[in-house]
Amino acid sequence: MPEKLKLAVIGAGISGLAAAIELADKGCKVAVFEKNPSYGGRGQMIERNGFKFDLGPSWYWMPDVFERFFQDYGKSTSDYYELLRLDPSYQIIFSNETIQIPAEIHETYALFEQIEPGSSVFLEKFLKEAKYKYEVGMQEFVRKPALQISEFLSIRLLKSVFSMELFSSLEAAVFKGVKNDKLRKLLCFPVLFLGAKPSETPALYSLMNYADLILGSWYPKGGMIKLFEALYLIAIEKGVQFHFNTAVEKINIENKTVNGIRIAGKDLYFDAVLSTADYHHTDTALVDSKYRQYSNSYWEDRTMAPSALIFYLGINKRIDHLLHHNLFFNSGFEKHTAEIYDTKVWPEEPLFYACVPSKTDLSVAPPGSENLFLLVPIASGIKDSLDQQDRIFEYLLDQLETHTGQEIRSSICFKESMCVHDFEQAYNSFKGNAYGLANTLKQTSILKPRIRHNKVKGLYFAGQLTHPGPGLPPSLISGQISAKQILKDYKYEF
Repeated sequence: MPEKLKLAVIGAGISGLAAAIELADKGCKVAVFEKNPSYGGRGQMIERNGFKFDLGPSWYWMPDVFERFFQDYGKSTSDYYELLRLDPSYQIIFSNETIQIPAEIHETYALFEQIEPGSSVFLEKFLKEAKYKYEVGMQEFVRKPALQISEFLSIRLLKSVFSMELFSSLEAAVFKGVKNDKLRKLLCFPVLFLGAKPSETPALYSLMNYADLILGSWYPKGGMIKLFEALYLIAIEKGVQFHFNTAVEKINIENKTVNGIRIAGKDLYFDAVLSTADYHHTDTALVDSKYRQYSNSYWEDRTMAPSALIFYLGINKRIDHLLHHNLFFNSGFEKHTAEIYDTKVWPEEPLFYACVPSKTDLSVAPPGSENLFLLVPIASGIKDSLDQQDRIFEYLLDQLETHTGQEIRSSICFKESMCVHDFEQAYNSFKGNAYGLANTLKQTSILKPRIRHNKVKGLYFAGQLTHPGPGLPPSLISGQISAKQILKDYKYEF
């Protein structure tokens, strides 16, 4: 019987967990090294004073992607957590109106028609096209390793190029069919928080609207941590070894071939290494300069998705007029977008997102209390500033108090925050980004950083800075396809 392939995975976030599961399932000996004290990466949870806060991702979209992954290993998400569908899915708060998005699509069509007569006809056609993009995109397009153009030259994918609308913008597609400004914002918001300006995001990403309005918004009871906990338990069952509080100091390379990693000054042998840590950090800090995959100018030329200013608040009373997911769009959408991507300055009157999971799940807050998560997208690479954070915090509370009609400040019994510097410290995040690379045409598929090193045999990558991109489902897929590429390259038989 051949000796098992011995592999090191750097990082225990969602892509690292996915990769470890795939590799161990196929008989490899897998060790995961994580610099932080627990699994989950950006999806870890903190517990303070009876409050439970998911630190990062809070939207559970594309449930079919997660279910397919679990089924690949003989499992189901329901084996590990209960999924609840949110209805309404979320609400958008404008300066003079609040719009709640229903879970049922026929109710959404009625909502569009009420706001702009005739718009439901466009929306139905738009979502039909988005469904096609979702099915081809999420089932085929994103599951390629994106190492060479020939992967995408199948007859089916070639026929799909124009239907996928890679070369026109999401904004153009939306603005053509909808005239009402609020409905335009509703259809454009998913890409603002996850990648780029709607005017620079390929219309391909209307697949996000299909995920939103058709597949719906869900919540794993107990918090998003339940997803990461489930993946960790599957990995343990498969025999994966985890080493927490263990930062990798160096990836050892000899004769252009990986031969292991260095931990606390000690060299450990591995046949190959898959880094799901920040790609830029791996390329610049863990690999000798002569083996770097990309230059400094390459990284500086990348268009980054936003960073974020996040506040985790424990409120010792219940708050009215908020749902589980709330988008505050009562200021300038275009102005804030420009502050993120063009001028790269601290926003004056930002759009923001408020998540109140205690509206759905009483277990995440003490009785009679609310768990409140506030997020403001800001420019990656911006100079962090406590003064700016404090100013924005006061602005957010003003907006919340105006909307809810309640005094909130005096009821805050717990507060922590996270911003650019914290992303850099916790995750070695390039420019403190929260969401990876922007989903622009020039940074799609084979134009993203590669999952396999060009110069070094045995070094691979996964995560939100590489294909297929940011967000939980793409990052999960990224770990799986990188693992499959290792198995293919090593012709590993099991």
